[in-house]
Amino acid sequence: MNAPDKTPAVTQADAVVDWLTNGTHDQRFIDNIFAEMCIRLQEAGIPLKRSTLHVRIQHPQWLGARFMWSDGMREAEIGRVDFDVMGRSEYIGSPANEMFDGATEVRENLERDPSLGRKHALYDEMRAKGLTDYVAWPLYHTLGKRHLITFSTDRRGGFDDAHVAALKKVLPVLALVSEIRIKNRLARTLLETYVGAHAGELILAGATRRGTGTTVRAAIMICDLRDFTKISDNWPRDDVIDLLNDYFDAMSEPIARHGGEILKFIGDGLLAIFPLSQPNACANLLRAVTEARQAMTALNERNKGTGRAPLNYGIGVHVGDVMYGNIGSTSRLDFTVIGPAVNMASRLETLTKQIGKPVLLSRDFAELVTPEFELERVGQHTVRGFSEPIELFAFHG
Repeated sequence: MNAPDKTPAVTQADAVVDWLTNGTHDQRFIDNIFAEMCIRLQEAGIPLKRSTLHVRIQHPQWLGARFMWSDGMREAEIGRVDFDVMGRSEYIGSPANEMFDGATEVRENLERDPSLGRKHALYDEMRAKGLTDYVAWPLYHTLGKRHLITFSTDRRGGFDDAHVAALKKVLPVLALVSEIRIKNRLARTLLETYVGAHAGELILAGATRRGTGTTVRAAIMICDLRDFTKISDNWPRDDVIDLLNDYFDAMSEPIARHGGEILKFIGDGLLAIFPLSQPNACANLLRAVTEARQAMTALNERNKGTGRAPLNYGIGVHVGDVMYGNIGSTSRLDFTVIGPAVNMASRLETLTKQIGKPVLLSRDFAELVTPEFELERVGQHTVRGFSEPIELFAFHG
């Protein structure tokens, strides 16, 4: 007995499945794969007009991302999804809301009387664009993780059964392909979040062996919050966390903006470097300090309105060769910098309390800075751990 012939759409979908399986190995980004898949589905005879892919991600700022493709686009449009989206009208009652509540399919006939269908602004927008049919399905990843994909058409009568069957045929392979890319992106994001962008790239490239590293000449900046023990003992826990986050935002964002790399947060302090391989690294460090001090002034003004005392801090800056790489135990490593230059920056930060200047620079660093920055000479001072007194400069930003 002969097997029944496949419908043309399902047969053509086989080519899309084959491409997803065998033709995407060299493609790193899921948004590019997604856009090309939509184009190939069109070429297979499926009247696809619009498609979206919604994924949840582990990121300190975003709950997820949305990739949107529509007819004529060569690349997908990427949007970020805030953590608070679930309380907003754009989510409540939406297909995503239904899907993440457990639905296995959302299908809406957009040609029928709107009063008979689902009520949500999304459906009204699609009708206004001339779309006639909408379908959404979960995209299953391992360990029960669910994402969401949607397809829409402007074909009169909507998708027929063969179109739906063809689209469903693509989903399991797309799930595998997307999970690999999303987890690759997740690994990169987590490394960027916890060790910094540059260190993350090195780790992903294979720099994971204990004791390996390289010597880097860099400007080193160490910052510490004053009286944090007193604050943490007397303030409610959540207030302390909010305070630390605001303080680190004020300090960190200018550092990143000017090309510095924050290697670690140490309690209420941070360690950052500006490699001298970058043009104007020392000047950029001082520009970052200037903006950070302005941000701290603004933060203290806001805190004054809630009765909080102003936050004080000290910053020590030095320049020199550091060992940049993996240090730690056999099973737990830290990608950081060590060396006398780091120790010097730390000692200078400590001296800011004694000298009464919030930002102290070593002479070695000061000599590398252009005259556009006005520095105050504060004399020679003994630095713990170093045999000779060190000439220091204050920077007022």
